[in-house]
Amino acid sequence: METSTPNSSSPTTSNSRTFGVNLTPLRVFRYPLSTFLEYSGLLRTRPDNPESESLIPDNSDGSVGNSSNGEVSIRIVGSGENDRVDDGSVMDGGGGEREESGSSVEGSTVGGDGNNNRDSSYQRYDIHQVARWIEQFLPFTLLLLVVFIRQHLQGFFVVIWITAFMFRSNDILRKQTALKGERKITVLLGYFLVFMLHITGIYWWNRKDDLLYPLLMVPPKVIPPFWHAIFIILVNDTMVRQAAMALKLVLLMYYKNGRGHNFRRQGQLLTLVEYMLLLYRAVVPTPVWYRFFLNKDYGSLFSSLITGLYLTFKLTSVVEKVRSFFTALKALSIKDIHYGSHATPEQVNAAGDLCAICQEKMNTPILLRCKHIFCEDCVSEWFERERTCPLCRALVRPGDLTSFGDGSTSLLFQLF
Repeated sequence: METSTPNSSSPTTSNSRTFGVNLTPLRVFRYPLSTFLEYSGLLRTRPDNPESESLIPDNSDGSVGNSSNGEVSIRIVGSGENDRVDDGSVMDGGGGEREESGSSVEGSTVGGDGNNNRDSSYQRYDIHQVARWIEQFLPFTLLLLVVFIRQHLQGFFVVIWITAFMFRSNDILRKQTALKGERKITVLLGYFLVFMLHITGIYWWNRKDDLLYPLLMVPPKVIPPFWHAIFIILVNDTMVRQAAMALKLVLLMYYKNGRGHNFRRQGQLLTLVEYMLLLYRAVVPTPVWYRFFLNKDYGSLFSSLITGLYLTFKLTSVVEKVRSFFTALKALSIKDIHYGSHATPEQVNAAGDLCAICQEKMNTPILLRCKHIFCEDCVSEWFERERTCPLCRALVRPGDLTSFGDGSTSLLFQLF
């Protein structure tokens, strides 16, 4: 006899579930990480109360079974059927051994699959426990973060403002560099005044924080707390880059109508200013960390050892910056074109007197090492971004130095 009982579910319950996960607002609020992992399929869906789960799963295949369509089937086996099953097992004879051997192979296969499933279940259980552990500490961590932001609200506001202003200034500078002869002196002068007023206003607003001493390589008067030291370094690093951008605007005003040789000289000067900036930015945090590490409260030996290690690490990074700066200075002093030479009229006529970049008649043609000819203005702008020939992709410009001739500024913070 078989009995079927349908498992009816209300529409509200089915609507609150997505891919088998109960996405109620309370569950998402209480267990955000576990809900996300279950929704993504990494974890098996668990009830809201883990204690209500059965510790030993029911794997019986006999009297009671669960069907996939939500129905429960119950089969009652009579005594006659048991007798027929027993007789069949006895009357089987020699074939029983073969069936026994076959069943052993199948059992080993099923056992291997069971071990894999068991290991996977253990791994998912560990992930679930870690997610629950994180969820226990997450609310308290968020509260501490809110209190920390409230205690340093002004510092957060200043850092976010100067960072956004610096990113915007970098975009403006790159666009003005790309305009070449179409630049307007009044626009460049206006940006220069805005940059300088911004630098002055930031230092005036934070005049009580001893921001100017590290710029002169002088340690702060008192030992700064850790977060205050980070604030001093971030503000000085950003404002130094802002001042370098103002200097680059002056160069753009000087080379307003620069083409050909002047455009190449402009790119070399912008690159030199950037490498000089990178060198100065590498040493600006040194006075702050020197005062921070040289704290006698930790003991004279310990503080001296830590300070010496920091200065040693800093020296290795500064040496690399000095080498790059002198390489940029050497490239500026060389008047010859390091990726080719000026083409003769015969070479220009043989090439067709048409620049492949601008599709116009060549102006101050340059013969590259790969024997292709381009306008000096066009090819100089090309080599600000690339190292290969625009046509044959042969390596033409040496890669010993990264060019900043497009007016860009390094946006990574120099904290140490």
